[in-house]
Amino acid sequence: MAEPMNRPSLLLVLHDVAPQTWADYQPFVAAVDALGVVPMTWLVVPDFHKHNNLDAHPEFRRMLAGRVIRGDELALHGYFHCDEGPMPSTPRDWFMRRIYTHEGEFYSLSQDAALARLRAGIEVFRRYDWPLAGFVAPAWLMSEGTRQALRQLPLSYTSDPQHLYRLPDFAAVDAPGLVWSARSAWRRGLSKLLSEQRERRWRQAPVIRLGLHPVDMRHEFSRHYWLQTLKRLLDEGRIPMTKAHWLSLRADRVGCAA
Repeated sequence: MAEPMNRPSLLLVLHDVAPQTWADYQPFVAAVDALGVVPMTWLVVPDFHKHNNLDAHPEFRRMLAGRVIRGDELALHGYFHCDEGPMPSTPRDWFMRRIYTHEGEFYSLSQDAALARLRAGIEVFRRYDWPLAGFVAPAWLMSEGTRQALRQLPLSYTSDPQHLYRLPDFAAVDAPGLVWSARSAWRRGLSKLLSEQRERRWRQAPVIRLGLHPVDMRHEFSRHYWLQTLKRLLDEGRIPMTKAHWLSLRADRVGCAA
């Protein structure tokens, strides 16, 4: 049998995981579970928009703990997942924080502010005894202060839309990802076209990430796309893994080669 890292892989990633968004994800997760063993990476927000504190939702926490037992990965995804920084002062900042997203929590944080928020998130995972390897900034937006803060913490990786980065040195690992903008019908249509093009382009890529968001789950068109794409990639022989597991196998392979 071929070794896992000699076969192409698939990383299924659920963004914005919180008590508020679980109802969106639940039917999709049940459909994935029905396919067999498909490990997922859940990007967990400790206090989504400041009114979904995990401390107040023991049943949701038990569900997440059960996913860890199944072999899934929980990663830290910001802390509040909302941008409360000062008003944007440049055209670029205005675009990134008011047009591209309103949720770039770590886009403008100083090193001290980012370090405090990251440590608070790490403490949440420790309190619930959840293993933690990765941090993903909301909307993948990180200030230089956030990058410096991450170099000081016991985390293994972070990411952007097309790469994973090993910490603390931010060594880039190619990991192309499909992601949708599903807020309107025209966005969903365009996202489907772009994703199909990219999937064809990446057919020989060692790994493909599927980056899902709660809004994707609220529309049959996008929800159907993600489930059918997952099935197709599995049928093509891609091995489903969590992000942390995939990176650990790459590290082992590099070590053996050395």
